[in-house]
Amino acid sequence: MRDIVHNIKTVQAIAPAVLAASANGAAIDLKGVGSVAIVLNTGAIEAAGDFTAKLQESDTTASGDFADVDASHVMGELPASLAANSVVKVGYRGFKRYVRLVLTKNGGTSIAAGAVAVMGYVQDRPVA
Repeated sequence: MRDIVHNIKTVQAIAPAVLAASANGAAIDLKGVGSVAIVLNTGAIEAAGDFTAKLQESDTTASGDFADVDASHVMGELPASLAANSVVKVGYRGFKRYVRLVLTKNGGTSIAAGAVAVMGYVQDRPVA
């Protein structure tokens, strides 16, 4: 009964990398899942790198169709500025098919970061 591996689906939202510019994460398809959390982890920040994170949603995968998620549909809180060597998680409870994480560079040089979408209540189980 302690098996969570076969009951969740994970998708890379942002590949781990040293980011020197803003980055749009992958479009995460929520079809067939009942819940999703985005887990963002950071490493070193160089030269006072100042990055913020936000969630966006869309009914399509077209980049121009994504819009910021209303705060009432975000569970948890993203910090005003990402800190070095930290982990942040937020949930999405909106109604769109796709969600993505966006990291915005506001100043400084770079940040090491990556993110994973963890989805639960998956229709087709066990999840491979």
